[in-house]
Amino acid sequence: MDTLLVIDMQRAWLGETSPRFDKDAVIERINLAAQHMRQRAGKVVFVRHSNAEASVGSAAWQVDPRLAVTAADHFIDKTACDAFLHTSLQADLAAWQSDRLYICGLATEFCVDTTIRAAISKGFDVVALSDAHTTGDRPHLGAGQIVAHHNWIWSHLALPVARSLQVLTVEQAFAD
Repeated sequence: MDTLLVIDMQRAWLGETSPRFDKDAVIERINLAAQHMRQRAGKVVFVRHSNAEASVGSAAWQVDPRLAVTAADHFIDKTACDAFLHTSLQADLAAWQSDRLYICGLATEFCVDTTIRAAISKGFDVVALSDAHTTGDRPHLGAGQIVAHHNWIWSHLALPVARSLQVLTVEQAFAD
């Protein structure tokens, strides 16, 4: 079974005061990916980060309201960049017999990157949705450059034997 992980697309980091690269289009593409995943009987998991800015249960911690969430979707709460660390994610994926993860969300160079690398090391095949992750400008590099850099890095990682990491647009990933 395939599973879509939507990382940290929460109000705390997507508000008007939080500029993100291609934010509106990224949200649209994540909604499209989730729609495709549901139509294919896959799972959609929203991963939420909690910290001082977004405490569990607060408005800031909630998934951005522009994302289409259904009653069949699942939620994982985390406190570190790695969505597997001290969460039920690996056990949930095993219970669902998920073997391929589609990963998207925020922030490219932190939680998205860390979760992609963790998933590969835990034996999952991964599809990094190249046009469905975002970040903000950093003092040393612009957000668009960070996104492009990570798409390139993911395309060139040395992987464990018999594992795959594809870097595809949403359109490419769900082409019928």
